[in-house]
Amino acid sequence: MSKEHVLVIDDEESILDIVTYALNEAGFDVAAAHNIQEAEEQIERKTPDLMIVDVMLPDESGLEFCRRIRAESHVPIIMLSAKAEEVDKILGLELGADDYVTKPFSPRELVSRVKAQLRRAAGHDAQTSRIITVKDLVINTDSHEVTLKGSSLRLTDFEYQFLLFLARNPGKAFSRIAILDHIWGGDFVGDERTLDVHIHNLRKKIEENPEEPQYLLTVRNYGYRLSED
Repeated sequence: MSKEHVLVIDDEESILDIVTYALNEAGFDVAAAHNIQEAEEQIERKTPDLMIVDVMLPDESGLEFCRRIRAESHVPIIMLSAKAEEVDKILGLELGADDYVTKPFSPRELVSRVKAQLRRAAGHDAQTSRIITVKDLVINTDSHEVTLKGSSLRLTDFEYQFLLFLARNPGKAFSRIAILDHIWGGDFVGDERTLDVHIHNLRKKIEENPEEPQYLLTVRNYGYRLSED
């Protein structure tokens, strides 16, 4: 069985060494790049199953690189940054990143997040239902395509898995931690409010008016549910 291939892009040699070592020890095939040019050369050699991308890179912003990759691929992306401001996290997730880790971080925590993202991408919790319809939303679990009133939506893997989870339980409310535990396979570590950022982005894609959602409803002081009617 071939190892899952992870591409790590960071201009700090110490970070590359730490992350590469931790991922190798966890059984992954790892490639390293110091900048976007090297990353693109690595991608030409071998398509990664997941990418870890630093926000601040010498030749191009990691955020812009994430935006370009997301326009043509659903490969899971974890952003790294020394910045802890909420605006940077929101921007990264809005541009298509699946997760965001702030430096300094625990290598063990990062490996855990990598594993969780890869499990999600592989559809480890796939069920038998192929087509799920909620009002004008249609989810095809074979193609991972989501359409709204016949128009295809471009969702991140996290957004897709989140929407699929609620669609399989229409009308049922789930707490933030229950949702995150389901999507991460029980391995979630970090701030529960990260979910709110993903939901903010998802509502902009599926709601006619995100301020008055008709699909993705907030259950006050608890969590979220998908409307049945």
